[in-house]
Amino acid sequence: MSEKSANSSSLPVPASVAPTRKPALPDFQQRYELLVASISDYAIYMLDSEGYVSSWNAGAERFKGYKAHEIMGQHFSRFYTEEDKEAALPERALNAARNDGRFEGEGWRVRNDGTRFWASVVIDPIRNADGELVGFAKITRDITDRRDAQEALRQSEQHFRLLVQGVTDYAIYMLSPQGEITNWNVGAQRIKGYSQEEVLGSHFSRFFTDEDRAAGVPQRALETAAREGRFESEGWRVRRDGTRFFAHAVLDAIHDEQGTLIGFAKITRDVTEQRATAESLEQTRNALFQAQKMEAIGQLTGGVAHDFNNLLAVLSSGVDILHAQNPGTTTVRVLDSMRRAIDRGALLTQQLLSFARQQPLSTALHQANALIGSFEQVLRRASGPQVSFIFDLAPRLPSIVVDEARFEATLLNLVVNARDAMPGGGSLALETRNVRLREHEVGTLPAGDYVRVTVRDSGTGMTPEVVNRAFEPFFTTKPVGKGTGLGLSQVYGFITQSGGDVQIRTELGKGTAITLFLPAHENAAEVDGGPQAHAERVLIVEDDQLVMAVACDLFETMGYQVQSAPDGVAALRLLEQRGMDMAVDVLFTDLMMPNGMTGLELARTVRERWPQIKIIIASGYPQQALHGEPADLSGFDFVGKPYRLSDLARHLRAPG
Repeated sequence: MSEKSANSSSLPVPASVAPTRKPALPDFQQRYELLVASISDYAIYMLDSEGYVSSWNAGAERFKGYKAHEIMGQHFSRFYTEEDKEAALPERALNAARNDGRFEGEGWRVRNDGTRFWASVVIDPIRNADGELVGFAKITRDITDRRDAQEALRQSEQHFRLLVQGVTDYAIYMLSPQGEITNWNVGAQRIKGYSQEEVLGSHFSRFFTDEDRAAGVPQRALETAAREGRFESEGWRVRRDGTRFFAHAVLDAIHDEQGTLIGFAKITRDVTEQRATAESLEQTRNALFQAQKMEAIGQLTGGVAHDFNNLLAVLSSGVDILHAQNPGTTTVRVLDSMRRAIDRGALLTQQLLSFARQQPLSTALHQANALIGSFEQVLRRASGPQVSFIFDLAPRLPSIVVDEARFEATLLNLVVNARDAMPGGGSLALETRNVRLREHEVGTLPAGDYVRVTVRDSGTGMTPEVVNRAFEPFFTTKPVGKGTGLGLSQVYGFITQSGGDVQIRTELGKGTAITLFLPAHENAAEVDGGPQAHAERVLIVEDDQLVMAVACDLFETMGYQVQSAPDGVAALRLLEQRGMDMAVDVLFTDLMMPNGMTGLELARTVRERWPQIKIIIASGYPQQALHGEPADLSGFDFVGKPYRLSDLARHLRAPG
């Protein structure tokens, strides 16, 4: 049987019934070793329990530069830098893997040729079935390129942050898609006044004015930037302290790689000064253009007026000659009519010459308040009964150099124009102020101190087109026969000839303010090289304190420096103590005085010792009741109580 069996087993088996023979395959351990050995992007190797290399793959050879026979049995710490070995980092890594079950980290490692690379390292402990540590599995990857890219990105971001934070002239910050602030630079803090902690997370609309927020401006800015990618605007913004600045702002939409809106970049610049400079430049250009236009018209007008005056002179002489020849009654009437026409023509040419700044002026140093005060009654009568007229005169004004008569005519012109602009009545104010102007702040005037005289009405106002032509001769908006159109042109000509300028502020339906600016002459020399002038000083002698206070206010309103005394004895003592540089120009005294010296006695003593002092005596009694000794007031100016500013001004201007 065994033989048979042996024989039968040696017989060939038909192919159709023979079993398929499978090829021999490596076992699992072999397959795993092949897999690990073939990986070249990772260094995968084994360490024994003490850290000595016990296996080595192709990736380890590529990264670290060691052949397997060169590194097997060597301690893995040789891959670490000297600094890390001195810090015992290899031992700490094994202890962490042993105790915590895993160690993961990044750091510099050293190749066989001494070069360094940045490695990502994972160390896992390997234990047998009994839990005994038999070694470590170590996986290392060279991530130098990735680290370099990250470092470059980090440096780029840092440089960008430093750049943005270093910018102080621009507010640069980010917004969320909803408009909340997500970061904040130093420039934003400087311009807007908020620290980063105060604004992060708040809506950027807090910087807008209440009017803009109510109008939906912030939301429209976000919607426009989101839709079009950019929104640029200028407008007023509000700082933390509530002050406003004029801003130029740009809002750019920011999208990610998929095109999703992730926020906005906001850049704001404070352009308040640039805007003011641009406006000032534009005003200067307009003022220069206006001055050049008026100069050209003035030259033309002056030439025409001069030639017309020559023609009128011929006609006037001819009329005089015909009058001298004893003509008949009819001829006399004709000649008289011609004379009236010639006079009207002469007045017209005088007005034209006034605009052309070719009129002769009799200039002198004056107090503007004193001139206005003495002319007050005329101005009030000219304004009419339906107009409420207010005089608002600032005290202690410096002097101005003007022609008195022309100055009064100028005020009368302005008051009449204001009255005509209020046919149904209204309010009219005449005010004086001392102002300091910057270069070209008003027209082409240089910087310096000026006296500002303003006539303000509540009338119909003017359109911009009318304002642009207001000073042109013969231009008028009044009906035919109601005006020559030379009123404002005369004002302009006289004020500019006096070294000043005229400014019109008006709004249609809300009134007009016409302001005269005349150079201030504080302590200036008299005109035509006369003696040195000073702010005039008045000594007020009054025993009633209430009356004294009112008198002081009146004189200060007219620009006088005021000194006071309660009686005649004290007044004489003050006069004796004052030197020539502090001399009194005016003595204003009450008639009835205590302490044994009346106002009249004081006046006579002063007139004898200081004849240059102008003396005005005031009394509650009419002057007629005071005639005769010892109250003979002849030789002195007298005002009755209660007195007004115009009363004082009239006596102050009268010869002393």
